[in-house]
Amino acid sequence: MTGWLPVAPCTPDGCARHTGAVRAPLPAALLLLAGCALVLLGVACVPLVRPLGTGPRLRLTRRWARAVVRAFGVRVLVRRHAPDRAPDGGELVVANHISWLDIPLVASVLPGRTVAKREIRGWPLLGPLAALGGTLFIDRDRLRALPAAVRDIATALRSGSRVVVFPEGSTWCGRGGGVFRPAVFQAAIDSGATVRPVRITYRAAAHGVAAHCSDRPAGAVAFVGTDPLAASLWRVVRAAGLTARVDVLAPIAADGGAGRRALARRARAAVLGPGGPRGAGPSGRPGQTAVANDRANRPAESVHH
Repeated sequence: MTGWLPVAPCTPDGCARHTGAVRAPLPAALLLLAGCALVLLGVACVPLVRPLGTGPRLRLTRRWARAVVRAFGVRVLVRRHAPDRAPDGGELVVANHISWLDIPLVASVLPGRTVAKREIRGWPLLGPLAALGGTLFIDRDRLRALPAAVRDIATALRSGSRVVVFPEGSTWCGRGGGVFRPAVFQAAIDSGATVRPVRITYRAAAHGVAAHCSDRPAGAVAFVGTDPLAASLWRVVRAAGLTARVDVLAPIAADGGAGRRALARRARAAVLGPGGPRGAGPSGRPGQTAVANDRANRPAESVHH
């Protein structure tokens, strides 16, 4: 393990277990087909969407990404803790990382150019879509590639783009999370961009409990360790009553005087909150901590999708 290539201790057997309500195989298979079909539709439509203006393109991206998440059987709840105004310059969106679902989930609220590991380019369905969507692929196996990656991100931010990054560097099952790697925050400082923290949590309904009453962590969504993508997809569609929550937090100014490490710590503190997201993993005390924090800090505005 290196600072550029972190490895989470989460494993599929230890973290990606679903103990809530279960969907029957046939409805689950139909959801899987619907989700994959929508992803393919997105790939096919990228050449048609590219010539559109920024506003229409972003609106279509939001709607498509939201439809993808819903097609896989996941309900979306968005809470904005600050006005979502368009920044004058670039915006670096930073979020905790639990699942492959995080990518369309963030895009359904704050679409932008995602920073992803080079290996994703070769994934079926998601790889071609990511490339067509302007994803910034980075080589995490070589530390020497880090300065060039930071320059590429800074260039995109200077152009006024929104760049989405998961600075933990790897997926975590939601029971604490990892350190926010400071390198990407240097790109925000160099470009004078705003940093927008986003908190992602997932919940699952218990047997016989409605989705809006769910209060247990959603281990089904955790995509960790050596978990195959196909197994993760099937686990998600089999889990009934999944809810994803996106908290759009107040922006942070990229003050170069404080330095990238201080900026990374501020962003991590905002995203993880007092007890940290407990958005996945087995049920128990970690999940109860998140629920308590959620109730104590519930904002005025909420939007259901």
